Amino acid sequence: MKDFIALLFGFGMIGNALLFVPQAVGIWRSRRAEGISLITFLGFNAMQLVGVIHGVLQKDWALTAGMGASLLTCGAVTLGALAFRKGAAAASV
Repeated sequence: MKDFIALLFGFGMIGNALLFVPQAVGIWRSRRAEGISLITFLGFNAMQLVGVIHGVLQKDWALTAGMGASLLTCGAVTLGALAFRKGAAAASV
């Protein structure tokens, strides 16, 4: 049972990381970040960074890898939002 739950956890972590991909792709294609809450995504990034650190300290490599993947994909959304919001603000000045 423990192995089954670990497997489900691993798939869940992959799924969590993949949930950010459509948002990142949408920002990249449209070159717009309207409707993206930077506070929310910065909070997500902070929580995922803590998860990575916790995983490393606990030697839980599934958690570390999963949270690292989520940090990468969520970070892409955050960076895209920052880049295209800043660009939009500069273009309107």
